[in-house]
Parts: sequence; C-alpha cells; structure tokens
Amino acid sequence: MLWVGTMRLGTFGILAALLRSLAACEFGPFPYGTTGIACRMTKPAALLMNQETAQIIQVAFRNAKFPNITGERAVRFLGKVAYGLTNIQVNNLSIEQSEVELKENDAIDITIKNVMAVFKGTLNYGYAGAWFLQLFHSVDFEIESSIDLQLSIKLTCQEDQVAADASDCYLSFHKLTLHLQGDKEPGWLKQLFTDFIAFTLKLALKSEVCKEINNLAQMLANFIQDIAANFVQDEDIRLDISLASVPLIKANYLESHHKGLVQYKNYSDVFSDSLFSPSLLSESRMLYFWLSEHILNSLASAAFLDERLMLTIAGEKLQALFEIEDTEAQRRAVEMIFQGTSYNDSVAKVWSLAQPQISLQPEGTVVKALVAAEISIFPPGKEPLMVLYMEKEITVTIQAAYAEKKLHLHPLDSRIEFKTFNCTADPSGNDESIRNFLQKMISVTGIPEVISRIEPTLISLMNSKGLHLFEIRSPEIITRKGYLIVQLDFSFPDHLLLDFLEKTL
Repeated sequence: MLWVGTMRLGTFGILAALLRSLAACEFGPFPYGTTGIACRMTKPAALLMNQETAQIIQVAFRNAKFPNITGERAVRFLGKVAYGLTNIQVNNLSIEQSEVELKENDAIDITIKNVMAVFKGTLNYGYAGAWFLQLFHSVDFEIESSIDLQLSIKLTCQEDQVAADASDCYLSFHKLTLHLQGDKEPGWLKQLFTDFIAFTLKLALKSEVCKEINNLAQMLANFIQDIAANFVQDEDIRLDISLASVPLIKANYLESHHKGLVQYKNYSDVFSDSLFSPSLLSESRMLYFWLSEHILNSLASAAFLDERLMLTIAGEKLQALFEIEDTEAQRRAVEMIFQGTSYNDSVAKVWSLAQPQISLQPEGTVVKALVAAEISIFPPGKEPLMVLYMEKEITVTIQAAYAEKKLHLHPLDSRIEFKTFNCTADPSGNDESIRNFLQKMISVTGIPEVISRIEPTLISLMNSKGLHLFEIRSPEIITRKGYLIVQLDFSFPDHLLLDFLEKTL
C-alpha cells in the first residue's frame, strides 16, 4: 500500500521517498534487519520526474521575496551617487532545459539551463554628498537575465524522518541587461547604474532564489511523507514508514528502507529479522516495492482485532452461492438446510475466529484461517431459527494482479477441514451428502465470493488515497518465500505538485 504513496512527483518527489541518513538517526548493527518495506526508483523514473523540475523552479522564482537593494558610490564630476531598487518582481520566466544526475552515495544533482527571466521594479537615484539625502529621481526598470542554476540536494535524516537540504545552490549569470523606461533615459545613465548594481543584484538573486528552493524542497519532502503516511493508513490501522536504514544512492537508482510496523491501538508490532537485500531488486523497471511477509500478517491481525473480517450474505447473493449446480443432490441439500424458506428470508454470516496466517510463496499468497459460518432463516410468522453453524479451517492460495486501475485476486487451490458442524436438518451429523455439498459450495463459490467482496473494498481504499490518478503500466506482483515485489512503470498526473504549492504558498 505504500505504492502510490511514494510514487510522486517532480524531481523533488525523490527527496521525500528516498532518504539519506546522518548521525541524527541510529539504525543498529545490521543494515537491513528491520526493513519491512523497501522502495527503489531507477534512473528512468528520476528522469521522468525531472520533467516537473522546471515548474518547481518557476514557483521558486515567483515566490522569492527580493529585498530592496540600496547603495552609493563616488563618481567623478558627480560626487556621490545614491541609488535604490525597490518593488523587484519576476515576469516572463521560462526554462530551456533541466537535467538530473544521481551521484553515487552523495547527492542528487540537478542542472537547470538557460533560465530566462525579466525582473521589473523601480530605480530611485540622486546626487549628493551623504547617503541620508532624499533621492530626486525615480524611473521604472527592467532587467533581462539568462541564468544557469545548479543544485546539489542532500538527503538527511532527523528523528528517522526525511529532511531535504538544497542549500548547495549556485546561480551562473550569462546575461544581465538593465533597461530604464524603455531605454528613454540617456545611455550614460543606464551604463552607470548597470555597473553599480550588477554585482549586488546577482548576490540578492542568488540568496533569495536559493533560499526559496531550499524551503520548497523541505516543504515537498514533508508533503510526500504526509502523502505516503496517509496512503498506508485506514482509520485506526496504519504503518510506521520511518527509516529503517541508510538508503542507497547509486548511479542508476535510489533506494530507501522503511520499518513498515503496523500500529493499531494497543497492538504492538516488532520486526527484526528482515530478508531484504538490494540484490533482490533489478533495474529494468521504473519503480520497485519490496514488502515483507511480516507486514501482511500484521495487517491481517490488526484487521481481525478491528472486527473487519466479517461478511453478511443474503438475497440473490445467497442464492447464487448455494445454487452452484442444478442436481438432485444440490436441491435436496438446500431444501434440508433452508427448510423451504426463501433466500430473501435467510441470512448467512461468515467471520474469522482467529487471526489469519499469511505465507508468501512462489506460487502465490497462502492464507490460512479458522472461519465460522452460520445460516439463519426468518420464516414468515415464526421465530428466527439458526439452521446451520460450522467452523472450518480454510487454506487458500491467492495470486494478485493490478490492471485497468483495478486489483484482481485469483484464488487457486484450496483445502477445507471441518472443525465443528451443527445442522438442524441433520442433528446426528451422519448425512455426508450435506457436508459434501457444503464443502463443494465453499470451494467453488464461497471462497470466490468472499474474495470478490474484498477486491472492491481494497480498490476503493486505494483509490481514496489517489492511486487512480496515476497511469500504472505493466505492473507485476511477484511473490517469493517470505516477501513480495511490486514492479511497474508509471506516469503521474500533470500539475499535482503545482496544485499543492499554489494551495500552500
């Protein structure tokens, strides 16, 4: 479920999903021992995300708060010239090219080339012998600029959470041309103030733009963490996605490791024997998620404790469940169980008696559960009557797939063992025909019916977190002994980051 929670968004999305640890975080002696979830983002995904970088940089320029620039200088024949640039704003911003490079075990380097920007404002100036004079002249100005921007983004850890450091920021100016009132002022005045303010203006732009980029980097890091945390939470059940170890930064991928411990009321989850190793993941797809078997078992336990593993079936669904074939044996068993009462006046309830056990194997996800089922009838004019109660241990292997924005769960072989069986139509329990019919009904239609109810619930839950917004291509869910791997290619919604920034700033 972390999947989509880490799948976002501009190059700065990498800041939140893939984390670098400093001394502020301690992880113990074993590199991956407590890893419940691992995420690997390969170079193609980073390049795709980099397409949003230009939009983020534009936001940084637009939101930078440029201070007033003042100064004075002695000029031959003029005495002292005092000047001030006020109301500096950015107009007509465009970016030609953005590149990203992963520096092994170091940082994410982002190069923004040819940022074309026009800065507008007001120039006040005058001539006197002291700075405290009142300036006598005021003209509007425009400054045409061409800038290259180099970022080296460090990913740090604070209290087991991400902190993005984009303070290593450098602006290189190729062009800085001053225009005064559409060049109506004398050329010597334009040249005079271009010489005066160029150096000071460059420092101001670098300071304010880089400060804004650093603020945005941390803001987006927090945003992505909140997205991921929300994605793996449903009411009182949530996953702890804090860091489990120092992440890897390689030339072809970035990889982060998370605890994935289930948190539910007083339920305490502990995990210290992870099977994870970077060698388990390849580099052929854009995004990989590795999940421990322990997480699925803990989620199943939390769902059981939260009384979610219950199902009620009535009416047409109940009829479809029992009328699996039109045979004399089936008709006889149904007549004995329901005692002539219609399906519309009958209800079946199914629930888990104990915490299900989940085992991940190459053939699929093996679920073992002790399940109770009862059927009650409500004959018109008579008291309700429970006509069947049974407890059974069910073991079923499930294969999962995701296609066309839907989760598909396919049950394979199943085994059913009755533990308790009480039927009013067969008090002695000697009528094997009823038990045989029920066993066939459970395996042929009962288990698929339960799974068909789970599918839309999980889909609805994931879509409520925003999964349906993403274009997920050729996803694969691969199970191995003790863990599963989700691998996929993707594209993401346009302007999702920009929408967030515009609402926040």
